[in-house]
Amino acid sequence: MELTEQEIVRRNSLNELYKLGINPYPPEAFEVNTNSQDIISKFKDDDTLFQSVKIAGRIMSRRIMGAAAFAEIQDEKGRIQLYFKRDSICPAEDKTMYNIVFKRLLDIGDIIGIEGYAFTTKTGEISIHVTSYTLLSKALRPLPIVKEKEGKTYDAFTDPEQRYRQRYVDLIVNSDVRETFIKRSKVINSMRDFFNKHNYLEVETPILQPIPGGAAARPFITHHNALNIPLYLRIANELYLKRLIVGGYEGVYEFAKDFRNEGMDKTHNPEFTVMEIYVAYKDYHWMMDFTEQMLEKVAMDINGTTEVSYGENKVNFKAPFARVPMLEAIKTHTGYDLSGMNEEEVRTVCADLKIEANLSMGKGKMIDEIFGEKCEHHYIQPTFITDYPVEMSPLCKKHRDNEELTERFELFVNGKELANAYTELNDPIDQKARFEEQLSLSEKGDDEAMFIDQDFIRALEYGMPPTSGMGIGIDRLVMFMTNKDSIQEVLFFPQMRPEKKEAISTDADFEAEGIPAEWITVVRKAGINTIAMLKEQNPNKLHGQLCGLRKKLKLSIKNPTPEEVKSWVN
Repeated sequence: MELTEQEIVRRNSLNELYKLGINPYPPEAFEVNTNSQDIISKFKDDDTLFQSVKIAGRIMSRRIMGAAAFAEIQDEKGRIQLYFKRDSICPAEDKTMYNIVFKRLLDIGDIIGIEGYAFTTKTGEISIHVTSYTLLSKALRPLPIVKEKEGKTYDAFTDPEQRYRQRYVDLIVNSDVRETFIKRSKVINSMRDFFNKHNYLEVETPILQPIPGGAAARPFITHHNALNIPLYLRIANELYLKRLIVGGYEGVYEFAKDFRNEGMDKTHNPEFTVMEIYVAYKDYHWMMDFTEQMLEKVAMDINGTTEVSYGENKVNFKAPFARVPMLEAIKTHTGYDLSGMNEEEVRTVCADLKIEANLSMGKGKMIDEIFGEKCEHHYIQPTFITDYPVEMSPLCKKHRDNEELTERFELFVNGKELANAYTELNDPIDQKARFEEQLSLSEKGDDEAMFIDQDFIRALEYGMPPTSGMGIGIDRLVMFMTNKDSIQEVLFFPQMRPEKKEAISTDADFEAEGIPAEWITVVRKAGINTIAMLKEQNPNKLHGQLCGLRKKLKLSIKNPTPEEVKSWVN
């Protein structure tokens, strides 16, 4: 791969550092004793503090003014200005560490450790007067430099494709992104604190499973060589957690990575995080109360208010939430009462509503499609949709008042499902019959139908106490709490399509665009290796860059005119 001009310069600087006996990647620890945020927040109240500072971070800007310079470094907590004075850095005769290393061989993006003391500049900015510094890591690639002028931002690193592929760069240059992931951690800690105060036990269950159970979804399949068996990445952890309730624990929960081999969009990633909790001797009415109390706490812990902005809507997580039976919601928004209808009658309703329902879809899946297309987008404020038809919920106990329904709720927020919960089915005979119904759907072509888990049925035969369970999508919850409309914004490393590698254009390709042969090497030194990249350039900026490179490389060729460069680009 061709290196850009800046990458070449940085590698040359790297070699110069080695020649000076400086290891650009030293093995020794650099012990810091403070951070940028502490200095800025506390020094203004007591200027006797921070008179022996050790701090480390990444150089984000530099202004060199002869024998003195200002720089800005960024650590985990923020940014702070540094003041470099040649005679403070180099009190003896040898001025190499300032004149050569700092001025010539360091770059924006390099990580340094500094020692010094805090002071306030004449312009009132809290800064650190550097008395010594250590290069901790030389950056060989330049950062995208975000510039601000008169309240406007220029050259921001905003392209989503680049940001998600190079999250490490995104985190360096976009401080709001770091804040999103801090909030994500706080969401999980808030939930964990809520569960622990109820004395529920956090557990871990298998990711590799012989049977992908606990949800209706298409699994990822792998193979275990030693056992010579197929294994599945879990689609849910429900059946294992309920085995623990059988074993005698009365409350267990897990923050779990689940995997579903399905589509990708702004709210779905094939690898995602859920929290599932199961509590013995409870039902779904209790779980609704528990869930809304938990979410009210999370909202307060993260944002200091129960009301959060999400897109154009204001969503209020203040308990209690509305509770609406599913068939009542469908009747309200379509005019059709599905109560008591058989599969063919529901299929006719789908046809009337112009909802596609192929022959592989059973009654439950068709009702789910009707609700999804005609109802769920109406529920902006947190709403429990309750009492699902029995065909939709093969792991859920039948309703105490109506055997055609189940004791289940899903929580909808801003038109999207956030949580799913049941009064859990603990009758092993009923559970086996439900699994067998799922098997018949699988034979009709439904590749999301559940497998029969004989070991889980065996566990139920030993007796599982009455239990309520709930699962909540952590990624989606974080989206709500941080006002992000894409799941990729709340995942450090979302799944991406393979990166397209553009073929490097040949010299003949550049000559066909009118670039003289002697200038092609210079164009490549500017980091332009394809015709597509050439066409994206600003002609005036490119002209200045090429002229500067000609001088730097000491080439005995005549500078092109601005008009010539414009013709190459256009």
